[in-house]
Amino acid sequence: MYVKCWGARGSIPVSGPQYNRYGGDTACMEIRSCDNDILIVDAGTGIRRLGNQLLKEKRFHYHLLFTHAHWDHLMGFPFFKPIFREGTTIHVFRCPSAEGYAESMITRVMTPPNFPINYSDLKAKILFRDGCPQDFSLGSLHITPIALSHPNGGCGYRFTEKGKSFVFLTDNELGYRHPGGLSFEEYRHFCQDADLLIHDAEYLPEEYGEKIRWGHSAYTDVLRLAMESGVKRLGFFHHNQERSDEAIDAIVDEARLCIRRANKDLECFAVAADMHFDL
Repeated sequence: MYVKCWGARGSIPVSGPQYNRYGGDTACMEIRSCDNDILIVDAGTGIRRLGNQLLKEKRFHYHLLFTHAHWDHLMGFPFFKPIFREGTTIHVFRCPSAEGYAESMITRVMTPPNFPINYSDLKAKILFRDGCPQDFSLGSLHITPIALSHPNGGCGYRFTEKGKSFVFLTDNELGYRHPGGLSFEEYRHFCQDADLLIHDAEYLPEEYGEKIRWGHSAYTDVLRLAMESGVKRLGFFHHNQERSDEAIDAIVDEARLCIRRANKDLECFAVAADMHFDL
């Protein structure tokens, strides 16, 4: 399983020299299975660059999976160049909800007056297939959904292939249980022994007190989750729009100090645009 981040920023894209290393694009992850199937998770602004890369590779068949319907996870879709090309086929999993949720997410982002080109004018073939709420598969890649603790709901996922596992929990608030969300202990169980966990870590502990119920976690809660669940690698994700590269580095330094003090065997880092992992 190959995993690549095309955007790790939260809430809104940002630009400027203070964001160069971790990037300013919003959420988009790419997973390539051992069978070379391509699964795109979320369509934040990072999907624009991913689309350019896929066209260079002459790859025109993909699968698309959403965590939830908030704007920063959808806004890049109209700028995904393959959708304007005949011969492109995109299979969209019906997630987070089994009913017409995925269809409405995609069509509304290109509904006037939101965008000048209508969804009906796209040249790509976009097909919808069943996904959530049960486990489902894409070839050799097994996908297990879990409810997020986030306003308006959503799904996180555990991707498993050939004994390796990647857990992706963006926009998940560990310090508060939203309607439909789960307990800390249930998320701990879901993450147990994962090879890679990428989790929303938008806030410092002192910031979180003023942002409780906004749907995002303090990095200290995420670190606790990783240490208690025995994951091997932890990546902080959904970086605050005001968080500079240096400020993110400081978070990672403090987290690594906590890991050493706890005598845990855990690799911790902040996820950057273009960072990739081979599992």
